[in-house]
Amino acid sequence: MGSPVVLGIESSCDETGAGLVRDGRLLGHAVASSMDEHARFGGVVPEIAARAHLHSFTPVVREALDRAGLRMADVGAVAVTTGPGLSGALQVGLAGAKTLAFSLGVPLYGVHHLAGHVAADTLEHGPLPDPCMVLIVSGGHTSLLLVRDLVRDPIAHLGDTVDDAAGECFDKVARVFGLPYPGGPAIDRTAREGDPHAVRFPRPLTGPKDSRYDFSFSGLKTAAARWAEQHRLQGKEIPLADGAASLQEAVADVLTRKAVAACRAHEVGTLVVVGGVAANSRVRALAEERCRAAGITLRVPPLGLCTDNGAMIAAVGDLLVRAGAEAAPLDVSIDPSAPLEYAALHPGARPPTQATASARATGPGPLPGTLPGPSDHL
Repeated sequence: MGSPVVLGIESSCDETGAGLVRDGRLLGHAVASSMDEHARFGGVVPEIAARAHLHSFTPVVREALDRAGLRMADVGAVAVTTGPGLSGALQVGLAGAKTLAFSLGVPLYGVHHLAGHVAADTLEHGPLPDPCMVLIVSGGHTSLLLVRDLVRDPIAHLGDTVDDAAGECFDKVARVFGLPYPGGPAIDRTAREGDPHAVRFPRPLTGPKDSRYDFSFSGLKTAAARWAEQHRLQGKEIPLADGAASLQEAVADVLTRKAVAACRAHEVGTLVVVGGVAANSRVRALAEERCRAAGITLRVPPLGLCTDNGAMIAAVGDLLVRAGAEAAPLDVSIDPSAPLEYAALHPGARPPTQATASARATGPGPLPGTLPGPSDHL
């Protein structure tokens, strides 16, 4: 008999995601986004995001089950993002996941959001090589990681962003350019008609004395903003396509240059690029070009698995189940700013006592303060 079906729940920001995975295979998933509700504010409003998760949780889980051709009773484990992310948004997802795990009598696993992005690639390309280099690029995170066994070994950080992440840079510059939110896709679309060499924007932290694998995009953001402001002060129309293409080229250049250098230095033959910015066309193209030249295998998830989704959380849960990892107790909490150290994230959980061990053997006890059982309506 195979492993149980794992239901994954993602609610760290403005997407409510549910996915079902068994034995490394994606059975079905669904995502509801509140992005349109945030667009008029130019960024994510935490209270709006949390309310949207409340409204979307049950329909999204139901849709994922329908797409997989499964019933709620078929779920054998629940995995949920416990951090990092927006506090209220994470609480909604965790409360719903606890309710489902309790009502079904199945184990619950807390998952680090960024580990989910890494695991998303396994749903398309199979198990990760040991070791592999992982470049995470998203709205809030830019990190270069050396990964061995994703759910058994600690995750080694070679470099992280010291200020703005790559996606954050895109969002902020897009606002200055007068482009819509979210900025990443808007920059990508606008750049298609532009010259990537029209503006020589800086390549931060690429000098010989700079940190070799850390990232910084705040200065690039400022340079792009000043470039646009100079055109406005001179009464000139901003050449948006050239500006967007040049900005995108600078970001892609820095990301891929450092990632390939890390692969060479650590003699790693596979680079995995994940996160929302991995959907950027120039980042993908330049990564492919440089990896091919260096003899490095490049792995990038399909576009639908680059942005936040429940399938990636289910993928981590599936790996944890198959590795025999200990499940989270039902008093597990959230950590909105959790560093990525391990794939499993069980913040605030009390060490098991004889009483809790006995309770686990006989089934979960009462769970106060959670959502009413959505499983009754699925």
